[in-house]
Amino acid sequence: MARRGPSRRGAQVAELQDVDLDHIDLLQYDPAPSTNVQADELGVALAATHAAGAPAFGAPPARWSSHGFIGPADSPLPMPLEPTDTWGAFFAEQRIRHLLRLGRSAGLWADETPTFERVAARLESGEFDDGRPPARIHGDLWAGNILWTRQGAVLIDPAAHGGHAETDLAMLLLFTAPHIARIIAAYDEAAPLADGWQERVGLHQLCPVMVHALVFGGEYVGQAVRMAESYA
Repeated sequence: MARRGPSRRGAQVAELQDVDLDHIDLLQYDPAPSTNVQADELGVALAATHAAGAPAFGAPPARWSSHGFIGPADSPLPMPLEPTDTWGAFFAEQRIRHLLRLGRSAGLWADETPTFERVAARLESGEFDDGRPPARIHGDLWAGNILWTRQGAVLIDPAAHGGHAETDLAMLLLFTAPHIARIIAAYDEAAPLADGWQERVGLHQLCPVMVHALVFGGEYVGQAVRMAESYA
């Protein structure tokens, strides 16, 4: 690994240049090929970001008092941000059931509602809670939200909130970020992952797949059902 042990610095985020009600301007970065060393550094830095913590699961970023957003900039989906004591209760109500309600309104998953509800019930029961404190997560960490530059990996377009660290890693795996094995290995070295984390990847991925079903439709609709069935 390029670096060992916990890092004191979290992941780099794009520098804000200007913001108003109708625009946001970020510093322009010169892209560069990703490298093994940068992947190692990202894994360690992401572990540090998560370790910075959050007040609660579902807690919004500091000085933010509204709901969150996820999805395309021209038609983002509102996402609840209500502080919750446990991750399972947060993920059940504010992610799975919330997206299910949006889906039902759009004509999706009428017959499969009981399957999603069984997943939510297992989450609420605490079956997937591991006692770890809320992490400060990116919240939408797919491969396209990582800019690879000469200065290293820079993260953009967060849906930041207090969540479970595994959520960010599962998102990186969903669309296969470059050097994903090295990112996760470096993360695990800096902040050891809980036993069985690989078995929970699909549970964390259910939320973004449901989002894709709502935004893009198509094969994502059925994919969300199959993923839910694995945890129902």
